[in-house]
Amino acid sequence: MTRSGAGRLLLGLTMLLQGCGGLVQEQDSGTIAAGEGSFQVRKGRPGIVIGAPHGTTDKDTDLIATELASLTGFGLVVATGFAHVDGDGRRFNVNRPTVSLAGAPPSTEGQSDEARRVYDAYRRHVAEAAQGPLLFYVEIHGNANAASVGRVEVATVGLGRDDAWRLKTLFELVRDSQLEDSTVPRLEIWVEALDAVRYTASAAKQGGVLGTAPRALHIELPKAARTTYREPYTKVLAAFLTESASFLAPRER
Repeated sequence: MTRSGAGRLLLGLTMLLQGCGGLVQEQDSGTIAAGEGSFQVRKGRPGIVIGAPHGTTDKDTDLIATELASLTGFGLVVATGFAHVDGDGRRFNVNRPTVSLAGAPPSTEGQSDEARRVYDAYRRHVAEAAQGPLLFYVEIHGNANAASVGRVEVATVGLGRDDAWRLKTLFELVRDSQLEDSTVPRLEIWVEALDAVRYTASAAKQGGVLGTAPRALHIELPKAARTTYREPYTKVLAAFLTESASFLAPRER
């Protein structure tokens, strides 16, 4: 990272710690009922949207995404309630037109008219929150896989190896500058193109919302970052995403 880039990072961190005074824009919000579940939609910075398509089944991702949108000023779409489609415990995947068990491989997913209807509604709300072309899209997910317990995983769309390195370095800088409490675990970050991430989001890239954005991040959070240490890691993610947007979706001048 260049010296000027480090300076921008420090400025961003300072603004975040002061309450993000200049970052949050005026926002419109509302909750839209949709049969088996509902969507919360909030407008923010045009072109950038944070989504939580599994706000119910990926524990506390609805709360994290909502707080991230408030801290960054990005648009927001949260889906809740689209769970337990049948007796087998399958859920609507929401960010793509399929149903499956949580964490199941893409090969086991099935399509249905209902799943298409839920997906179309989610995609429409993302477009509404974007208020124009979708430039940068971020999804917040959670998992309880034992192999991923000590790390945040980021699958990417439209990013090369250099961008992945910048993201990895940025997260580590933000994490180390903010987590002063020694009792908070220092989670690693694995970024696609640099690391062999477990959660590649291949189905959502091929047939879902992730594939509709020129640049996107699919962020998988372990349980620790969503529960016991949710507050510090939400602040870390907010600073990380704010700075990421500065080079992944720069403002027009």
